[in-house]
Amino acid sequence: MLNDTPTSSTPATAAALPTARGPLSSAVLSALVQSPSDAGSVVAPVTDADPYGDDLHLALYLCYELHYRGLPGVDDAWEWNPDLLRLRAEMESAFLADVRAHVTVGGSAADEMDLLSTEHVDGSGPSFHLRDTGTAEQMREYLAHRSLYHLKEADPHAWTIPRLQGQAKASYVAVEFDEFGGGRGSRMHQNLFRDLLAAAGLDATYLGYLDRVGAPTLAPVNLMSMFGLHRSLRGAAVGHLAATEITSSPGSQRLVKALQRLEFPAECVAFYAEHVEADAVHEQVMRHDVVGDLIAREPELEADVVFGMRAIDHVENVLADHLMDAWSNGRESLRPAS
Repeated sequence: MLNDTPTSSTPATAAALPTARGPLSSAVLSALVQSPSDAGSVVAPVTDADPYGDDLHLALYLCYELHYRGLPGVDDAWEWNPDLLRLRAEMESAFLADVRAHVTVGGSAADEMDLLSTEHVDGSGPSFHLRDTGTAEQMREYLAHRSLYHLKEADPHAWTIPRLQGQAKASYVAVEFDEFGGGRGSRMHQNLFRDLLAAAGLDATYLGYLDRVGAPTLAPVNLMSMFGLHRSLRGAAVGHLAATEITSSPGSQRLVKALQRLEFPAECVAFYAEHVEADAVHEQVMRHDVVGDLIAREPELEADVVFGMRAIDHVENVLADHLMDAWSNGRESLRPAS
């Protein structure tokens, strides 16, 4: 059960590093607590690792976090350490190969976006469950899982901006501008989610739930970080954001109804209500001005755009299955507190 009680003195970032979950995360954590100049080679076996296991995804998440806000007590010089980057590349290759193995190829971006925009009234999954029959505790668990992304919302996609050109770039930035609050810090979606967590009685610190979530939660965030940090995957990054914006509005509407039914505070409802309206507009911008313009300029990227859309669907389905399996069997979906 979640019993976190945030206060006004809550630090911006988690105070401690997470616990290792295997040889990969152990190797990364053992290195990060040292100075890069004093540490030896960062070596760990990737070949035999589960590409969708907790160990690999925690290790990969830690490597990526060095490019965001950094990690508590970790020297920022680790960000470009050649040994760590080499290990990260091996883990990325394993993860990417696994995603590709689960995603079909072919088809047009336009057809894929049409498919994503088709709303199934009798659908299933966490947002449907929470809207109709989910408990307040399950909602709190859901919010804890989502904190690993929403407290850095829009940051992973921002890496893609310098890799775009023309109208696609201008419109992509317009979408990101809205995600970052339209120039108002208090309206940044990251900050709105922090307010949501605090209002729900949850830990609102950045990385606050890193030790409580497994690969199903980490993989979706790792996927967008990987897409954003590789120019060769810029098409997939655009497809990822397009799919996010297309599917966000109806899903957010269900969560608004869930939060209202469960009588959560107004700050919680406000976060998802913001996404209902904003992302409905973003869908059209992404569809025509970003994806359409990108493919017109670089038609060879269309397959990558489609891959990005299907890849996010795959990793989100894994997370949905994890949540629904736990809840349908009366289990907590988070890892035990250490």
